[in-house]
Amino acid sequence: MTPRIGFPFCCSSRRLPIPRLLLAWVTCRAVAIGAFLPPGLEGNAKLWHLFSNRSNQQQGYCEAEARLAASLDFWTLSSDNLLAVLPIDPVKENYVRKVKNCVFSIAFPTPFKSRVHLVAVSKEVLEDNLDLDLSVSETDDFIQLVSGNKIVFGSIPLAHRYGGHQFGIWADQLGDGRAHLIGIYMNRMGEKWELQLKGSGKTPYSRNGDGRAVLRSSVREFLCSEAMYYLGIPTSRAASLVVSDDEVWRDQFYNGSIVKERGAVVLRVAKSWFRIGSLEILTHYGELDLLRTLLDFIIQEHFPSVDIKEPNRYVEFFSIVVSETAQLIALWMSIGFAHGVCNTDNFSLLSITIDYGPFGFMEAYNPDFVPNTSDEERRYKIGNQANIGMFNLNKLLQALNPLLDPGQKQLAAQILEGYPVLYYTRFRELFKAKLGLLGERKGDDDLIAFLLHLMEKTEADFTMTFRQLSEITQSQLQELNIPQQFWALKMISKHELFPAWVSQYLLRLMSNMNDSDFERRKRMMTVNPRYVLKNWMAESAVQKAERNDFSEVYLLQQVLQHPFQKHSAAEKAGYSSPTPAWARDLRVSCSS
Repeated sequence: MTPRIGFPFCCSSRRLPIPRLLLAWVTCRAVAIGAFLPPGLEGNAKLWHLFSNRSNQQQGYCEAEARLAASLDFWTLSSDNLLAVLPIDPVKENYVRKVKNCVFSIAFPTPFKSRVHLVAVSKEVLEDNLDLDLSVSETDDFIQLVSGNKIVFGSIPLAHRYGGHQFGIWADQLGDGRAHLIGIYMNRMGEKWELQLKGSGKTPYSRNGDGRAVLRSSVREFLCSEAMYYLGIPTSRAASLVVSDDEVWRDQFYNGSIVKERGAVVLRVAKSWFRIGSLEILTHYGELDLLRTLLDFIIQEHFPSVDIKEPNRYVEFFSIVVSETAQLIALWMSIGFAHGVCNTDNFSLLSITIDYGPFGFMEAYNPDFVPNTSDEERRYKIGNQANIGMFNLNKLLQALNPLLDPGQKQLAAQILEGYPVLYYTRFRELFKAKLGLLGERKGDDDLIAFLLHLMEKTEADFTMTFRQLSEITQSQLQELNIPQQFWALKMISKHELFPAWVSQYLLRLMSNMNDSDFERRKRMMTVNPRYVLKNWMAESAVQKAERNDFSEVYLLQQVLQHPFQKHSAAEKAGYSSPTPAWARDLRVSCSS
């Protein structure tokens, strides 16, 4: 039996079943912004007449030691970096339609009708990425900006056109159906960040949607994107979360039960929002000149190691995306993260985690874990994510093929064939580190696979099993004396083969050169988190937030910023305890 990509290790030495899991500044263009305002919006999307980002540099904002902005008076965004190169939809009206021969459509956010309340903000994103002092988030100007009620002068809000394969099938035009790119900011470190509102109203790509996001899904996205960052996973960031009293109707589980929820907006931040589907749509409609233009722009902006004048630049670009996608998915697997909707329109060309929807962190170890209740065929189960990565990369290659000559096509195909090895290698490195193994020893793969087999058979908690192995001493393991506080290990210890695994593990630890038990535990506790955003934790915060109690959102935000450190309030809340009885059958809503 050949192991699937998801889990590269074979347990043949013990004839155990193969565990199935492991598997910018830019100046303001000489355009009349008002000309792009759709009818009826001029009085709603209020324009701030601010200086262009050029003034930031003149005032020394590009110096690392520059002070953070205490207000938005001299803080600006611009869309020029994109508009100077990439074509815009000539139709300015905001209605759902088929769009061709462009990368973006101009689309202004739709302000909420009711009062907007700030739920949460990321101090680190504001200060480190956007040069804003935290106090700015307390101003009305900030609330108006992050809710889509005001547009910064010099920035033209954009909705991105893209397509994609959804659940393996070409879905044609998709695009930003409820998201608005409100501009690019270049910070004092010279980093460019694209700011995008999610849930901010309809665009030409809204299809049958209302352009809104609800509080429930927005809380989850805000918390998870920040949690992933502090776990060391490449990801988009969340700067803020606001909620309104506007009514939004959702069929949470697509079962005909429509409920009233509240509209919310998340301000998301990333180096780029281009995804595989950004290229697929252009190839699909034969817009090859535009495909070349967009690719060259992406390479020049985000792939500095690729020479834009190099004839093989698209092959080199593809090679980097293949390598970094393998790395990203291996990292997902190392923390038990299932994205839930690994469509090509949700796979970033920069290999960062984007578009948090029905995601989930695996609790009881189960390689068939599927967080998305609408995924009836279990296509995106956690154990299949590596295979899906290869499927998506193949679709990327198909999008690139019209620009490649025969020799380049052959080379790119060989690069794709190397994806499983890249994934296996990184996966192996990560799980060896999770077990505190140093150096290379024969049998390491079997040792990891053996443990996963025991975890699967006993339905042990994924996160806490590895965390408790980081905390327990070798003497406690050797005596098979598992204290009650190590409840996940105690669950595994009930399996008849647990003593055999412990013997193999302790023998392997003895081969670590210049190591001690103290150093092993210290090392392991830096890679095995004590806290991840489990579904029941997010649901508890959501339920309170829907009653205007945001205390648990705040608590989770604090805890997840330090996932490897013990937190007294988190312990009191049971975040490192077994899943509470009320949450064992929780389902993740697919609608957002």
